[in-house]
Amino acid sequence: MKRMEFKGRWVLVTGASSGLGWEMTKVLAKDHGANVIPVARRLSRLEELKRELESSTSSKIHPIAADLSRLSDVDRLFQEALAVGPIYGAILNAGISHFGDYSELAWEAFETMLATNVTSVVRLTTKLVPYLEQRGEGGGLLIVSSMAGLTPVPYQTAYSATKAFLVNFGCGLYHETRPRGVSVTTFVPGGIKTEMTSGDRFDALGGWLMPPDRCAKEAVECFERRRYLHAPGIFMRAGTSLMGLLPRQFLTSRVAATYKKALDVSRQKG
Repeated sequence: MKRMEFKGRWVLVTGASSGLGWEMTKVLAKDHGANVIPVARRLSRLEELKRELESSTSSKIHPIAADLSRLSDVDRLFQEALAVGPIYGAILNAGISHFGDYSELAWEAFETMLATNVTSVVRLTTKLVPYLEQRGEGGGLLIVSSMAGLTPVPYQTAYSATKAFLVNFGCGLYHETRPRGVSVTTFVPGGIKTEMTSGDRFDALGGWLMPPDRCAKEAVECFERRRYLHAPGIFMRAGTSLMGLLPRQFLTSRVAATYKKALDVSRQKG
């Protein structure tokens, strides 16, 4: 399949009110001339993004407020997005995390995480793939997972598990949908400097966090090129290769030690 061509076409971006989703929306509009449907719970933030981009580009921006932990909102989002214009591509980026002891994660919080990180992605993919196939324009999806989906991450255990689902889901669909003229790319960034990684608990990990604007450029580029699985940055790609060489138990123990130290430091500050 040839590269995706975003100019003048509508692209849906979930989790667009901050961080990576915010920056990917900007890259699509400013660098590629795409029309974008940014999605998040905070409509005021999306309206701010709309004003910024429509004043500086010729792109159209149509925000939709939705809580993707609610299946009814996911279904409403799909119908409202189709009413805006023909969808060419979608970046399924919305996600929430928990950094701390697994025992601290309330059941209701886990259900919200599972619904946002997994169920909403599967639901939208299930609706979008046949739609894109029927349109026959060579559209595609970018599923935003995480490096945490490639190997277990203690102290982000539940989050890591949801992201592992997305890796397997996206990579499996790559092979199923490509013969049907629809590409599915899985993007696996490491830590990013966003609202989700702000706060005392992440302070000790700050040196590992990638700026969201740089990460966004790589995300959109790998989407455009219809990559199979892509980790941004030379360091992260090297880390992905290293994961295949080291025993998983050893690698996970090193991650556990690093994260526990960061948590201990934040608790001492508190």
